[in-house]
Amino acid sequence: MSSAVASLRARTDRSPRTFALAVGDLLLISLFVVLGELQHGYDLVADAPRVVGTALPFFVGWALASILAGVYAPSTSRSVGSAIRRTALAWIAAALIGQALRATPVFPGGFAIAFVLVSLGVGLVLLVPWRAAVAYVSSRS
Repeated sequence: MSSAVASLRARTDRSPRTFALAVGDLLLISLFVVLGELQHGYDLVADAPRVVGTALPFFVGWALASILAGVYAPSTSRSVGSAIRRTALAWIAAALIGQALRATPVFPGGFAIAFVLVSLGVGLVLLVPWRAAVAYVSSRS
């Protein structure tokens, strides 16, 4: 057990900077969900429980996949290539985990292959450039 905890700690830089990165990631995932809910005509205030229910599976997926992919490891934010690869891998896994959770009765939405493809594409378009830009700035300083 201690080697698993040590491995997870090595994959996560516990600093204010990492916290800010995680907040940015969650804001972009929230943006993905909000845009989708608006696209489908949901009122973000009146349908707030639905919006939260839609976002939660993706947050859970990101929490698991990002740590396992090493997205918050110190070395990831110093290399643009590493940031791109790890972020893309983490989002693909997170989106698939999120979709699997949505296929259960616990979360709204069900499973639809079209939404799998949309969530993969939109998430990659939002998260990868953000993480690449952060890595670029970090590598320059």
